[in-house]
Amino acid sequence: MVPSVQASEGSRSVSTGVTLQVNIWYPRPELDSKKLAILLHPWSWLGGNMHEPTLKVLTRLLQHKNYYVIRYNSRGVGKSSGWPSFTGKAEGEDLKALVQEFLAEKPEVDSLTVIGYSYGSLIASLHPVLNPKVKTSHILLSYPISPRGLLTMFHTGMYSLALRDILCNPDARLLLMYGDKDEFTSKSKYDEWVDTLRRTDGLKARFDIIPVMDANHFWQSDGARIALQQAVDSWIS
Repeated sequence: MVPSVQASEGSRSVSTGVTLQVNIWYPRPELDSKKLAILLHPWSWLGGNMHEPTLKVLTRLLQHKNYYVIRYNSRGVGKSSGWPSFTGKAEGEDLKALVQEFLAEKPEVDSLTVIGYSYGSLIASLHPVLNPKVKTSHILLSYPISPRGLLTMFHTGMYSLALRDILCNPDARLLLMYGDKDEFTSKSKYDEWVDTLRRTDGLKARFDIIPVMDANHFWQSDGARIALQQAVDSWIS
């Protein structure tokens, strides 16, 4: 039995001036949950939206772990207003605004997990680590390191600095997961990039990397999705 129900499916106007199409799953009140997870979808220019199968798999897992779970369409996607930006900066501000408004409604929440998949992992990395009263974790899946410049109008420095801020924060927790058969970033490129991140000057965060054998960018095979669920389950427990 899934210990939560989809209690909200609609839209939310946020302080950045857009209205976002949002689905929220609430744990049953008697569970006294204090954990929030927010999931970000792949690039909208290639059809990415909040109904991606990989995000649905993670939503079910998080429901079983008694999280509040938010999935939403970014600006210009589905029923969300506005236009997608070319750099991702506006999407990052929308994410921060949505999180802050939910935390204001649920001040008891003391744990935030930001999960980004593909392009969504770029936007997720822009969310800062919150104050120590709200433990902040980032899970970045299929981070598109090779096409990052094309996806962000070559604003790669903004994303490199965002990752550095996370890695150098002693209160941060960061998990990178990728498949060794990713269609957009080779295993050798991932290995090189991860090695660079591990050598970040001032690294203080809890930083974990999980490469998954025979998984592609889209986590399409049953084996890849099982490995994904098991790894995320273990990491957040």
